[in-house]
Amino acid sequence: MAENMRMRAQLKGEVTEVKVLMTHPMETGRRKNDFGDLIPASFIQLVSATLNGKQVLEAQWGTGISKNPYLTFHLRGAKVGDVLRVNWTDNQGKTGQGEIAVTSV
Repeated sequence: MAENMRMRAQLKGEVTEVKVLMTHPMETGRRKNDFGDLIPASFIQLVSATLNGKQVLEAQWGTGISKNPYLTFHLRGAKVGDVLRVNWTDNQGKTGQGEIAVTSV
């Protein structure tokens, strides 16, 4: 698991609950620092998730998402041991990724 992301994927019956905490400042570009200078925009634009290499989620974000965003989603068809990978890309070209195996409750 990457430093910039904490993940959990638990199989509960037929549904897998995925929880992802991403470390990112998520600056809008409208906030000022202590000297009155604008802090440059820095926010996650694209989040995608794959299960065993097959895309299961794609989200386009903007400046309205809070610092260190937390994402929860559910999916069907996963089995214990399947590999879930989440990637994000921000407006400055920086990326983050995490990978975890699905576990049971």
